[in-house]
Amino acid sequence: MTQRLRQSSGNRANIAIKLGCNSMKKPGPERETAATQGHRRPFDLGSVYCALFAVICVSVALGQDAPLDKVHVPPPAATTPGAAEPAGAEAPAVSGPDALKIRPGSRILLNVDMVLVPITVTDPMNRLVTGLEKEDFQVFENGGQQKISTFAAEDAPVSIGIVFDLSGSMNSKLIRARESILQFIKTANPQDEFFVIGFNDRPELIEDFTGSVEDIQARLATVRSGKRTALLDAIYYAVVKMKDARHERKAILVVSDGGDNNSRYTSGELRSQVRESDVELYAIGIFDPYAPTPEERFGPMLLNDLSEETGGRMFRVDDIAEMGDIAEKISTELRNQYVIGFRPKDLTRDGKWRKVKVKINPPQGLPPLTVHARTGYYAPMQ
Repeated sequence: MTQRLRQSSGNRANIAIKLGCNSMKKPGPERETAATQGHRRPFDLGSVYCALFAVICVSVALGQDAPLDKVHVPPPAATTPGAAEPAGAEAPAVSGPDALKIRPGSRILLNVDMVLVPITVTDPMNRLVTGLEKEDFQVFENGGQQKISTFAAEDAPVSIGIVFDLSGSMNSKLIRARESILQFIKTANPQDEFFVIGFNDRPELIEDFTGSVEDIQARLATVRSGKRTALLDAIYYAVVKMKDARHERKAILVVSDGGDNNSRYTSGELRSQVRESDVELYAIGIFDPYAPTPEERFGPMLLNDLSEETGGRMFRVDDIAEMGDIAEKISTELRNQYVIGFRPKDLTRDGKWRKVKVKINPPQGLPPLTVHARTGYYAPMQ
C-alpha cells in the first residue's frame, strides 16, 4: 500500500513538471532523501492543485470536437502585437458565430518594391489578343505614369483555387459543372497547382494544393449537391487559402449558379479582402435570367464587379453544354497573359490604396483593344 502511494505521488509530480508547476513542489534534495529513507511524504497542497489542474486539462481535451467537423474558414483569433499568426493549414478551425468574423490584421499586402500586374487583352469580338510588345503598353499609378521595368508574355505557372457551388440548385447542373472544372484543369499549364473548395451551407476544402488531375477527379466524383448557398464565405476562404500558394501568380475560378443566401461575411467585407489580395478572380455563372430573389439577382453583379476589379472576367453560361468550352477559354487566357512590372516612384510605405491603370496603344491596323487588369494595390507597411 505504501509503495502504491509513493508511486501515485511520483506520477502527480511528473504531471506537475509538464504543466510548469514544479515551482510549487519541495526542493529536489529533500524529496530524494524522503524517497531513499522510505518515509511518508508530508501533505503537499501544491501537488494536489497541479494534479487537479491536469485532470481538468485532460477532460477539456477529450471533450473537443473533431477538426473535420468544423467550418474550414480561418477564425478571427485575437493576436498580440508583434506575434506571428498561424496561417493556412496551421490556423485553427472553429465553428459557431465567431468562426467567420474578420480577423484583425488579416490584410494581404504587396510587400515588395516591384509591382507585377497580369494583363489580358481582348478585341471587340471578345477574342484574346497575343503578340503585343512592351512598347504597346503604358502603366499609371495614382494618375502618374510609371516606367515599365519588366515585361513578359510567357506561360508562367499559376496557383489556382476552384470554388465549386454544391448547393441544392445545382442538382441538374452538377455533372456539367464537374466536367467543366476537369476540362479547365486538363488544359492548364502542367506546372500549375490547384485546390478545390466546395460549398453549400458552408465552405469546405475538398482537395488541398495539388498538381494531380487524377486526385481532383477522384474527389469531385464523390461530391453531392444540396442545402443553401454560402458563396461569399467560400470566396473569402479561397482568398485566405492563397497564402499557402507556391507560385507568384494566383487566380480563383468560381463556378456557381446564383446569389448568396447563407454567408456570414457581407459583400463589403468580401470586397475588402479581395481588394487587398493579389489574386485574379474568374467566374463561370449559370444564372437564371428570371431570378425570383434579390440574392440571386445580386449574385451576378457581385461576381462581375469582383472579377473586373482583380483583372479577371466573368462568363455567363446560356447553355450548360457550353461550360466546358468556357472553362477551356479561361484556362487559355491564364496561359496567355502579359505581366508588366514597375517600381513605384512613390516609395512611401504607408499601407494606402494606390490606383493602377494600364493603357494600350494598339499597333497600326488593329481595332480598339480592351485591357483587363487589376485596378490597384495596397502599398507596403512600415
